[in-house]
Amino acid sequence: MKAKKLLAAKIFGVSPKKVKFAVDALEDVKKAITRSDMRGLIAIGKITQTRANHQSKARARKIASQKRKGRQKGQGTKKGKKFSKTTRKETWMSKIRVQRIFIKELKEKGLVSQSNYRMLYAKCKGGYFRNKRHIKLYLTEQNLFEQKK
Repeated sequence: MKAKKLLAAKIFGVSPKKVKFAVDALEDVKKAITRSDMRGLIAIGKITQTRANHQSKARARKIASQKRKGRQKGQGTKKGKKFSKTTRKETWMSKIRVQRIFIKELKEKGLVSQSNYRMLYAKCKGGYFRNKRHIKLYLTEQNLFEQKK
């Protein structure tokens, strides 16, 4: 019967564990030798296969719907190393955008001259400043703020 189960499993394309013989049809299964015999028994329902998956997706669907709404995405759920959470590039982009917007605002308000703006822009690009506060500190130390007239 083991060989019969293997043959049926190959026809179904599943594991032999998934193949079930009907209790009343065991004699017919023993007589079946060829693949076509097996296919005949499968067609009349004497050989069946059990359901592929017994694991419910209900919880997975619920979590997925929550994640679509933006829930369950905090630091506690994230796995992986430092830069698998946010890449180095994403970190850099967010940092440089803040700095560039800040120095642009200073230029527009007239607190920094055009030449100093270009110098600050280049320093930002080179990674000289850690953050916005560091730029403010640098400007006060170097006395680069324009005097209002």
